[in-house]
Amino acid sequence: MKLLLLEDDDLLAESLAETLGDEGYRVDMASHIRAAEALMQSEEYVLVILDLGLPDGSGLDLLERWRKKGLSLPILALTARDTWEDKVAGLRRGADDYLTKPFYEEELLARLHALLRRQHGNTGKILTVSGIHLDEHQQRVSKDGTTWQSLTATEFRLLRFLMHYPDRVHSKQHLLNQLYALDQDAAAPNLVEVYIGRLRRRLGKDFIETRRGQGYLLAST
Repeated sequence: MKLLLLEDDDLLAESLAETLGDEGYRVDMASHIRAAEALMQSEEYVLVILDLGLPDGSGLDLLERWRKKGLSLPILALTARDTWEDKVAGLRRGADDYLTKPFYEEELLARLHALLRRQHGNTGKILTVSGIHLDEHQQRVSKDGTTWQSLTATEFRLLRFLMHYPDRVHSKQHLLNQLYALDQDAAAPNLVEVYIGRLRRRLGKDFIETRRGQGYLLAST
């Protein structure tokens, strides 16, 4: 799954991107509002981490503009301000959660995971779709909830995205965009087919449907 990180502190942004990458997320980074708005128009993200103190404008104003345009994905706001009034202002203007700097990266990850689970109506630690159980923390999968198979990093990212967004047809290019960040080398065109094949061998050939000329679909029933 692909995230947008809008943070002007380069050291913090690099550290967070590395941590999020270790958790199986792909991260595009921006340090200015103009760059973030351009990315939002061209890319598809599942969540935004937004620093409210930016060099070219107010993160709060950007947040409010996005919400007025109908942007509904979860937004985790970061700020150096720690008064309750600031937190209320951020939440009222559209933030889904609020984290005060400095913070532990483990707390950010916990809040991020909670926002994504809440968005998809899954509040447990294990994501379950069509009888398949995905442990997002240990990056492993089970067909019966007791016998687990470890996944490679790419298998995990692909399966997690499909399970978070079931009953939708995803094109190969869309899936590639979720697997790789913009600053990474372009992936081989057949990479999605290769990893879909691996997941089918693990979970059953009918678990992921192929829609000819359209892409792939994971049905929730």
